[in-house]
Amino acid sequence: MSTPTWKWTTRPSAPRPAEPNPLRILGVDPGSLNTGWGVLTGSPANPEVVECGLFRLEPLPTLPQRLARLQNSLRDVVERLQPTAAAVESPFHGASARSSLQLAHARGVILAVLGDAGLSVTEYAPAAIKKSVTGDGRAEKSRISAMVVQLLGVSVEGEGHDVHDALAVALCHLSTAAFMNAVQKSSGR
Repeated sequence: MSTPTWKWTTRPSAPRPAEPNPLRILGVDPGSLNTGWGVLTGSPANPEVVECGLFRLEPLPTLPQRLARLQNSLRDVVERLQPTAAAVESPFHGASARSSLQLAHARGVILAVLGDAGLSVTEYAPAAIKKSVTGDGRAEKSRISAMVVQLLGVSVEGEGHDVHDALAVALCHLSTAAFMNAVQKSSGR
């Protein structure tokens, strides 16, 4: 008795249609004195930095003035860079009550600007971001910065950890969005 011979044939796959709006993620690391931001595009395997920066708000004497500058600055970035989605780091429970309240005001401004722009906004806990970028949910800021530099080739001096944190938020969302998209495709949705 002879063993059957299997012949595998595959049909050429149809070319994939280009996405009308490629994913362009705005990551934000909120702060009442310094807010980091970064816009990424590409894929989890090949992320690309569009632009990143820091809103330095501390020279202004009052919280309302800082919040107004944050609102105007973030609105300018959103209008100029046209992100298709946004990701924001959720608050860390460990700061003083005063710091937490000021951070809540800044987050409110950030969420309002993003909502007004019609962006879908996803919030990520600090541990989820750290785990996504470094593989360790308890990683130190220096390790997050090192991974962002390694993955994206972006190194920012001075207050760079705020910018690196914002890029880490965007990287986390880029990976999560790609995973969720793959799950939806595989389930036929």
